[in-house]
Amino acid sequence: MAADERYRIDKAWTRRSFAHAADTYDRAAALQREVGAQLLERLDLVKLQPTRVLDLGSGTGDISHALLRRYRKARVISLDIAFTMAQRSRRRGGWLRRPMAVCADAERLPFADRSFELLISNLMLQWCQDLDSAFAEFRRVLAPGGLLLFTTFGPDTLKELRHSWRQVDNHTHVNAFLDMHDIGDALLRAGLAEPVMDVERMAVTYPDVRGLMRDLKELGAHNVTAGRNHALTGPRKLQRMLEAYEGFRQDGRLPASYEVVHGHAWSVPRGQSQVTRDGEVRIPLDALRRR
Repeated sequence: MAADERYRIDKAWTRRSFAHAADTYDRAAALQREVGAQLLERLDLVKLQPTRVLDLGSGTGDISHALLRRYRKARVISLDIAFTMAQRSRRRGGWLRRPMAVCADAERLPFADRSFELLISNLMLQWCQDLDSAFAEFRRVLAPGGLLLFTTFGPDTLKELRHSWRQVDNHTHVNAFLDMHDIGDALLRAGLAEPVMDVERMAVTYPDVRGLMRDLKELGAHNVTAGRNHALTGPRKLQRMLEAYEGFRQDGRLPASYEVVHGHAWSVPRGQSQVTRDGEVRIPLDALRRR
């Protein structure tokens, strides 16, 4: 199996993992809530009053319900690949104001072209098999002048866990995460305009590695790569990984690093040309005028 193929996301396993975690997700999602709050704060910086909003990878619905409170007249749709997660988002909060819930794959959106003025996604993109396909779909369903706002994880995420497993075997135990610049390039390839990217580094500490592994399980963030070990991990291998992780202990705690990538981009308004990163000028056909 080629190196890149080993890190291909198994979508069926991803769906099952998050479906099983619907009851435990909120208990372990402190970092996800913090990143989500920062994501929502960025909406204060844009002049946008959308009437149609899509929350991609909604999980149990924190972002969706915050969007309902922010945009009182908007129709908000929660979309998640796991049916039980979409159900949680729908049932959360008061019965008077709830998002619509859709169970679907973000890389194959079941919506018409130009359906939404705002797409928002908190820590979901790392579960996509093909970022180009996902961004192409996002651009398709964005209305002209609409905004895509997202967070995802960068390559230093869970670097301690990745390093520790590498001391044990050659299987893939941690997902591969894309660099911020590669994500920006993918936005441009999809035809999205004015991408802005930045990175924040965060860490969660634990008294032992089992606490981290328990949180990942409760989040549904299992290893879903094609190159994972499909057999049970034996106690000797697990113990070797735990011992390797001890090398990162500081002040009595073990860190789990997260590289959080923030990004946004716009759907090009009709008739507006776009200059790509390599200098190519793209002009929509409907913008050309016959002399």
